[in-house]
Amino acid sequence: MADKSEIRRILKEFFGYSNFKAEQEQVIAHIVDGGDAFVLMPTGGGKSLCYQLPALVMEGTAIVISPLIALMKNQVDALRGFEAGDNSIAHFLNSSLTRMQIDEVRSDLLSGKTKILYVAPESLTKEENVALLKEIKISLYAVDEAHCISEWGHDFRPEYRRIRSIVDSIGRAPIVALTATATPKVQSDILKNLGIQGAEVFRSSFNRPNLYYEIRDKVDPEKDLIKFIKQNPGKSGIVYCLSRKKVEEMAELLTINGIRALPYHAGLDARVRTENQDRFLMEEVDVIVATIAFGMGIDKPDIRFVIHYDIPKSIEGYYQETGRAGRDGMEGNCIAYYSYKDILKLEKFMQGKPIAEQEINRQLLSEVVAYAESNQCRRKLLLNYFGEDYTEDNCGCCDNCLHPRPMFDGKAEMKKAIDLVQSLPEHFKIEHLAAILAGKSGAMIKSYKHDKSPFFGSGADHTEKFWCTVIHQGIILHLLEKEIEAYGLIHVTDAGRAFSEAPYELSLVEDRVFSGTDGGDDDDEEAQAAAAAMKSGGGSGDSTLLSMLKDLRKSMSRRLKLQPWVIFSDPALDDMTILYPITIDELKNCQGVGEGKARKFGQEFVDLIARYVEENEITRPEDFVVKSAPSKSAAKIAIIQCIDRRMSLEDIAETRGLEMDELMSEIEAIVSTGTKLDLGYYISENLDDDIVDEIYEYFRDEAESDSVEVAMQVLGDDYDEMEIRLVRIKFLCEIAS
Repeated sequence: MADKSEIRRILKEFFGYSNFKAEQEQVIAHIVDGGDAFVLMPTGGGKSLCYQLPALVMEGTAIVISPLIALMKNQVDALRGFEAGDNSIAHFLNSSLTRMQIDEVRSDLLSGKTKILYVAPESLTKEENVALLKEIKISLYAVDEAHCISEWGHDFRPEYRRIRSIVDSIGRAPIVALTATATPKVQSDILKNLGIQGAEVFRSSFNRPNLYYEIRDKVDPEKDLIKFIKQNPGKSGIVYCLSRKKVEEMAELLTINGIRALPYHAGLDARVRTENQDRFLMEEVDVIVATIAFGMGIDKPDIRFVIHYDIPKSIEGYYQETGRAGRDGMEGNCIAYYSYKDILKLEKFMQGKPIAEQEINRQLLSEVVAYAESNQCRRKLLLNYFGEDYTEDNCGCCDNCLHPRPMFDGKAEMKKAIDLVQSLPEHFKIEHLAAILAGKSGAMIKSYKHDKSPFFGSGADHTEKFWCTVIHQGIILHLLEKEIEAYGLIHVTDAGRAFSEAPYELSLVEDRVFSGTDGGDDDDEEAQAAAAAMKSGGGSGDSTLLSMLKDLRKSMSRRLKLQPWVIFSDPALDDMTILYPITIDELKNCQGVGEGKARKFGQEFVDLIARYVEENEITRPEDFVVKSAPSKSAAKIAIIQCIDRRMSLEDIAETRGLEMDELMSEIEAIVSTGTKLDLGYYISENLDDDIVDEIYEYFRDEAESDSVEVAMQVLGDDYDEMEIRLVRIKFLCEIAS
């Protein structure tokens, strides 16, 4: 039997703690007695102590299998810090070591000095390392981040599935698998693969009552994110992005805006990664912008916020990453930005992968979407996902509990969508179905003669985005389903057919559903501006100044014979009432105000704002002026150069490896910054002059915004989306910039 007094002595003398957390003592005693264990403990619950303390008590060396070099270094440094002056007590063995360092590790292992050895799964499989470990006594095997074993886990590593065979080769000892995130399915997979189905399972509560969970619509997220960080000065935080490129861009943007931030991703040099991590741990910087590779095992208890700029690919990943906040039990804010467009991108990346892998990823992603779009308590959803009941009606610490969103009965709308899908002999994607219901006729619609369907335009009182959301809610509720092999095609489930035959009340979230609908007319201009401000995280602008700016815009529009939005959009005016720009350079920080527009129309506006600020003794919130990095995108520069050489857009798209829609989005982004592009050569070759004139006149004389969707509604079926987008770019470059 384990000597509990000895265990408690080491806890106090070596680790400096007087008491154990949760089930730590039972786990440690079980391992010391030679038992296998599965430890499911949330981030911050003290998993590492569950194998570190037994390693110090038991005879021999503990082998800790860990997925990340950064994690190993952090853990080894911490252990050496506990045992002052003894660097032999813990080592790691991975590809970052020199031959001399490997010889040092080998010497300490063979002499019996080393109590804990961290190895990467790849290093564990090397013949020379297996041979070395056969020469020493192994006290236990700890498989950290054990969810990496399971295909159903969020960070699957194929190398992890070879662990049991390597253990058998080296010599059996107690095996302990540890993870912060494992659903019952993942847990079963881990136990089976490690061959420890009889292991004692220690399961702590997943509830982290100090963490606040919030999902924000991904509208102007950079500005919102910078504002949040600046409102929490000096606090440590992590910003997660899915791509290395976005990590670099975000770290640069934060730095330009006076936030001490550094990037972290696998593409950086190992020395730079280590240095950036150490600077974060030593509080030389406040924010690390990272891919999901950062954070596993990082022992920093005072991380005050974790922000997901991109929605994660799984609930397990989301829970583990948010769990790095508030490990000391104090404040922890967990904010994720959500856009269904990001989900579509992630789905697109799945195409071409094996069907089985697509199915797993699709299910994991659908669970993320259901969480993001739900109006239920976030804490209840998370705990239920991991098989734990949360009985409170209101957790008081998530956005849905603190600010419940209005609902509406979507029974009639859902039935209409289901009946449409059932009426079609073939299956189609969400966007195609939404276009039918909204009455939007395009080439695909006409080719299938869906403009003749009785459902065509039956939902024209709503936008395509509205119908996309309804159909998507149907998928979440399992009334509709996406096919795997023909990915993205929608069909009706048995539950959907039953609903269609006997519809029942169906609560959908109103603000999520209606967030894409178009605003009203000029009479409701102020309401539209308020709505835009709310969406951008604002809503606290100066209403008196807003009225003055609108009067100026109206006067200027009459004088210049331009629509008011051409001069400055409502969101731009709203930003002016929050940021109080008094120079042209400051004005460029407002939404939709590029260099050209600022210099063309801005002087009267900044003069008015400067007078208003002085007369009313207003302190300007300069901290919230978002400064932009100079555009260094090689891709954008290449596109500009290709257009200057008068290349066809089809050739540019092919050269750049882009779809036409992606190229158009890049061109629109370039134009939105105030850069003028001359597409006249392409338009004159591909569009009829009369069509160009009519679309141009619409934007010049009728349009109340530069919305392509609204233009398509007003202009009707005689014009396709590409024609409208091209002429809109021509108009913006010639008139509005």
